[in-house]
Amino acid sequence: MKPLFNRGPSAAVRMVIAVAFAFALIIADLHYRQLDSLRSGLAVTVYPLHFLAALPARIAQNLETQVASKTRLHAENDRLHRENLMLRARLQRFASLESENERLRNLLGSAFKVGERVLIAELLQVDLDPYRQQVLVDKGALSGVFVGQPVLDANAVMGQVVRTNPLTSTVLLITDARHSLPVKVNRNGLRSIAIGSGLVDQLNLLHVPKKADVRVGDLLVTSGLGGTYPPGYPVARITEVRIEAGQRFATVIAEPTARLDRSHEVLLVWSLPKLMEGAMTNSESAEPAALRSTLEP
Repeated sequence: MKPLFNRGPSAAVRMVIAVAFAFALIIADLHYRQLDSLRSGLAVTVYPLHFLAALPARIAQNLETQVASKTRLHAENDRLHRENLMLRARLQRFASLESENERLRNLLGSAFKVGERVLIAELLQVDLDPYRQQVLVDKGALSGVFVGQPVLDANAVMGQVVRTNPLTSTVLLITDARHSLPVKVNRNGLRSIAIGSGLVDQLNLLHVPKKADVRVGDLLVTSGLGGTYPPGYPVARITEVRIEAGQRFATVIAEPTARLDRSHEVLLVWSLPKLMEGAMTNSESAEPAALRSTLEP
């Protein structure tokens, strides 16, 4: 039922009353701390509403963070992949330089052991087939290289020069089937002839008696006979001694100790008689400056 007199405080009056009530609550809260329990209760009551209201923004922020992290991880992965490739390329170069340094140090060590005049040359071409075992080096007649000159690597005898040009020389390896050199067993001095087999890892010894004191593992060195190779250079190590019925001599096989199929640098050796011969030639006629410089240690 609708009241006959529907009159109450005006809106302005109610506004003033509300403002006064608000100020009263503020003053009571500041000075008397009477509303803390009420505030805590209201906060607990409205927490689910706050959580639900903030949930969309929180989900959007998490998605944005995950997308940004994935993009950053992809970029970081690409950068690390490029750095890994560059480092691996540098590592390969370092390994190559380290190997080259080791070879040169071994060659220099061999030069000191030789005690003769030597010149380091690099290989330009290699022919390693059963019919021709020879290499081409980058030093020739202008460097003083001569036919018959012994050639070593860091470990042992490799061969001798068979052809010279002004800038290059051809070296016949000791494993060539046309090559032979006088050797002796380092243990007991037994002499023999080592001939090439056409295989880069095999030498055959000629005319070894069946009762000769030859053992597997014996080191063969140059005997100095023939005048081509100075005595005492390592040549090969015996790998097989076979006595066969009906044969007058033993079959003796040796493996060269020089790295014939792996060396990149070689030593050209001037023995003392050759140096003395060169000195006598120099006293008779002027020698080109380039030739003299190559004979320096």
